Amino acid sequence: MPFKLGTKTIQLDTPFTHNDIQYPANWIRLASEEDKEAIGLVWEADLVRADDRYYWDGDINNPKALEDKEESDENGNPLYVKVLGVVDGKPAMVDSDKRLVTKGLKSNFIAQIKTTAGSILAQTDWMVIRKAERNLDIPISVATYRASVVAKSEELETAISAVTTVEQLIALDLSFPNQ
Repeated sequence: MPFKLGTKTIQLDTPFTHNDIQYPANWIRLASEEDKEAIGLVWEADLVRADDRYYWDGDINNPKALEDKEESDENGNPLYVKVLGVVDGKPAMVDSDKRLVTKGLKSNFIAQIKTTAGSILAQTDWMVIRKAERNLDIPISVATYRASVVAKSEELETAISAVTTVEQLIALDLSFPNQ
């Protein structure tokens, strides 16, 4: 949280010189706002780093891609996933028939929603198996909660698919209902 004096950065509790006047380390703490203004000392707020989940290198001007991208080389030729194969009788990495795709934010967030829903449902899956194997009823509260988790997962996946900007994705509430 530095102060600026022209182009010079002045740290709190550090002595400094300005216009041939030496200021002690505690001057900034003791000076009034008028005293600071009088010499041109201004507060420079720390830059807030953008969320790395959505932006490259914390730069709000460099959002990650929303959509998946099929990769290609510098000549525009498609790239394929490499797999272990054999070339001239020796093991080597060769192209498969599967295109190389860089997943976008939408795909990654939808995958996370599916994982989260699966983890929540896994806690009561044993009741569903018990019902199928031994015809023992699932408690209504559990069945209702499971249905709400599935519905919320579908709702979130639809909402994520519909966004057209990173800002819209950030604004989504991606939380699940509590049991």
